Amino acid sequence: MEYNFPQTKRLDIRWSDIDPNFHMRHSVYYDFGAAQRTEVLNAIGLTMAVFAREKVGPVLFEEKCQFKRELHFGDEVDIKVEIVGLSRDFERFAFRHTFVKTDGTIAAILTLNGAWIDTVKRKLTLPPKMIEEAFDKLPKADDFEWIATSKSPK
Repeated sequence: MEYNFPQTKRLDIRWSDIDPNFHMRHSVYYDFGAAQRTEVLNAIGLTMAVFAREKVGPVLFEEKCQFKRELHFGDEVDIKVEIVGLSRDFERFAFRHTFVKTDGTIAAILTLNGAWIDTVKRKLTLPPKMIEEAFDKLPKADDFEWIATSKSPK
């Protein structure tokens, strides 16, 4: 199956995204990243309805942003999403969002690490096969690495 996911998306920086220093608020980067990940997951068939039916969902352990250049109201900027890591059993994942001005300047790099949680037991779990198959279709970064876990073979 061919997927049409928004690997790169043009952002619309709103007035409400700007702080008193006239640049984009730090929390907006996280909001844009979450919105793009949701769009990507929806595009590969992993909707909220699927998560509810399967009783599983993504959970984040760490999310951090490295701010390199300011973004201002009216700037044209694209956000690119990539998978930078997966555990071989697909329980763990790592994403990277790169915010790039149209002149090629990298404004910020947002990275996150997460896993799948059983939404009933509230414990980490392996994702169902259909999620594993869909997740395997996501764009992988040039520096993609397999994530070692305590369950990984030595």
